[in-house]
Amino acid sequence: MVIQCIIRGGGKLIKKITRHGNSRAVVIDRAILDLLKIDDETPLEISTDGKRLTIEPIHDIERREAIEKALEKVHSRYGRMMKRLAG
Repeated sequence: MVIQCIIRGGGKLIKKITRHGNSRAVVIDRAILDLLKIDDETPLEISTDGKRLTIEPIHDIERREAIEKALEKVHSRYGRMMKRLAG
């Protein structure tokens, strides 16, 4: 699937959502990942105010460790069920 990307004035990037299995995804360009120091292990906080979607990396070590611990707990408890739902 081809991802369309348009750069508008003010440096804003406009992208289309793409299919990823039964889910949808937004592909983030390598240059942006490098700029924000995001790698495959960086947890991302996703929030919304009902009109906008905000995605920001979590670089705070204590906060990152707390999130990873919570994710491990959720995965160990509900991982099989989530795989079935995604599948």
